Amino acid sequence: MSATQLTSLVAAIVMSAGTPPPVPVTAHVETPVVHDDEAGGNADADDPAVWVDPQDPGRSIVIGTLKEAGLDVYDLDGRRLQHVAAPEAPGEQSAPGRFNNVDVVYGFDLGGVPTDLALVSDRGRDRIRAFAIDPAAVAAGKPPLVDVTAPDVAPVFAADEAEVDEQRTAYGLTAFRDDDDAYVLASQREKTSVRLLKLEDRGGRIGYRTESTLDLPDQFTLPNGTSWTPCADPGERPQVEGMAVDLEEHVLYAAQEAVGVWRVELEDGRFEEPKLIDRVREYGTPWTYDPAAEECVLDEANDPGFGGDHLSADAEGITIYHAGNGAGYVLASSQGDNTFAVYERSGGNAFVGSFAIADGATDGVQHSDGSTVVNVPLGGAFPQGLLVTHDGEETPADREGTNFKLTRWDELAAAFPEPLVVDTESFDPRR
Repeated sequence: MSATQLTSLVAAIVMSAGTPPPVPVTAHVETPVVHDDEAGGNADADDPAVWVDPQDPGRSIVIGTLKEAGLDVYDLDGRRLQHVAAPEAPGEQSAPGRFNNVDVVYGFDLGGVPTDLALVSDRGRDRIRAFAIDPAAVAAGKPPLVDVTAPDVAPVFAADEAEVDEQRTAYGLTAFRDDDDAYVLASQREKTSVRLLKLEDRGGRIGYRTESTLDLPDQFTLPNGTSWTPCADPGERPQVEGMAVDLEEHVLYAAQEAVGVWRVELEDGRFEEPKLIDRVREYGTPWTYDPAAEECVLDEANDPGFGGDHLSADAEGITIYHAGNGAGYVLASSQGDNTFAVYERSGGNAFVGSFAIADGATDGVQHSDGSTVVNVPLGGAFPQGLLVTHDGEETPADREGTNFKLTRWDELAAAFPEPLVVDTESFDPRR
C-alpha cells in the first residue's frame, strides 16, 4: 500500500471520531526478515532497543527480541551482527526460554567497572536476562553481547519452577537509572501486575530483587455507572506489555493492551497512584467469548461511546522522546489500526497527533508491538535521531515474516502539520 493509499484509508476510519488523520512517513532501513516456523527457527520479532556508541554514534547497534529464537543484534544499516539463542527448556515438560522485551541501561557498576547492559524479559523461564555490551567488540566488528546473568536469579513472578511452566511469567520490560542504582520494570503475562526490580552485582554477574509491585485494575466503572471488564480469554486479565520510563522525571508509561495508556510516577522505589491518560476506542464496549473461534467478539452495535479517539486495541509499544525543559513526546503503538499516537511528555500528556509508517524504501509497518526512539545524532544515516519500530507483517511475502524498521526522527517530525520538536543536544541517553 502506498503512502497516499494508507493515508486515505486511515483518514476514512478516524474522521468519524473528529480527529485528524495520521501523517504518513517512511522508513529508510529494515532488518532481515525472520520467520516463526520450524525452518526459521521459530523466530518472531517483537521489541527493539538501541545502544548508543560513546565513541562513534554511527556505529550504534539495535538489539531486537525474537521470542523463542532469542535475540539479534544489528548495525544501523540493518545488517545482523550477532545472534543470541534463548535458553533451552530445563526439562521435557518445561517451556524453553522466550525473549520478549529488551531495554538498555548505561554505566552500571559491575565488578567495579561501568558496564552498559541490555536487559531482557525471558517470558519462557520468568527471569530477567542481562547482557554486557562490549564497545571494543562493536568497534572490531565482533559480537558485542556477553551474558552476565547471575546463575541464581529467581523467577520474577512465579513462586517455583512448576508455576513458571504455567507461563504467567515476565512479559513486558523497561529499565532506567536513578543515580547509582538501576531498575527493571517487568509486567506479568495475562495478569495486571507490574513489578519494580532493583539490579544487583552478584560477584560480577547481574541479579535483582523486588522493590515494589503495582496491580492495575481489571474492572472499570463506566460513566453511566455500569461495570465493564475488558475483553480477554477465560482466566486471563488485561495485561500490560509496552512500557517506558521518562528518564528525567522517573514516570512510567504503561500500555494495558485492552484498556489504554497509564501514567505512574515512581518515587523512592515505589509506585504512586496510576492515572489513565488515554483509552482505547473499544473501552467500555460489551463483548462475548466465542469458544469455537477462541476469541472475544465485541458488541460494537452497543458501544456506549466511552472509549478514546486515538488508540485501537491493542495499545502496545511505548517509547519516549526526551527534549529540553520537559519537552518531548510519549509515543504509543495503536496496533488495531497500524498507527502510532503521539502525546506531550509534559503536563497532562495532551494528544499531539498520529502517524503511520507507509511503504517507501521499505514496506510499511503493521501490527507493531515494540518501539524505541533516540534523540541524539547517530551518524550520517540518522543525523537527527532515530525511531525503531517492530513490523508484525513483512510485505510482500510468500511466508509470514516480521522484522524491525528504522526511521529518521527529523523526517517524522517534519511530516506533522506543526512539526514536532527535534532536539539533539538537551538530553543524552548515556547520562
